[in-house]
Amino acid sequence: MNHFYKLTFTILLCLLIPFISCKSTATNKRDIVLINENRLNIEIAETEKQRSLGLMHRKYLDKDNGMLFVFENDRILSFWMKDTHIPLSIAFLSSDGVIKEIRDMTPFSLDPVVSKNHVRYALEVNQGYFNEKNILVGDSVILPEKYRR
Repeated sequence: MNHFYKLTFTILLCLLIPFISCKSTATNKRDIVLINENRLNIEIAETEKQRSLGLMHRKYLDKDNGMLFVFENDRILSFWMKDTHIPLSIAFLSSDGVIKEIRDMTPFSLDPVVSKNHVRYALEVNQGYFNEKNILVGDSVILPEKYRR
């Protein structure tokens, strides 16, 4: 019987881990960015822990929603899609909010997506969002006031 309880506990723990991980992102700050008059609801990942978790373990991302990754200084950024179910597009932004690059990312891929430029921010959205809204490299993102340089 003792083996049965251990097995049951292990199965329940495995089922709950994704929900526990997702819940931790619910504490991220939320705000809005504007790109070419398109309003995008964002979660802000500004701590190392928030940036490391990103959008992992989520099954969907609502339309017109995304995540803004905030870094302390300009640098080459690298992202991957480990444990990320959602096909995403990422825009790498300069410190003044100008889009320097837009790239598509594949769910669960361990291949790094590395910025070619030193940038301050990364913005992840559902794949295709930038194309649908005609958002291009060189466009400006109006960031939350706290992050405007």
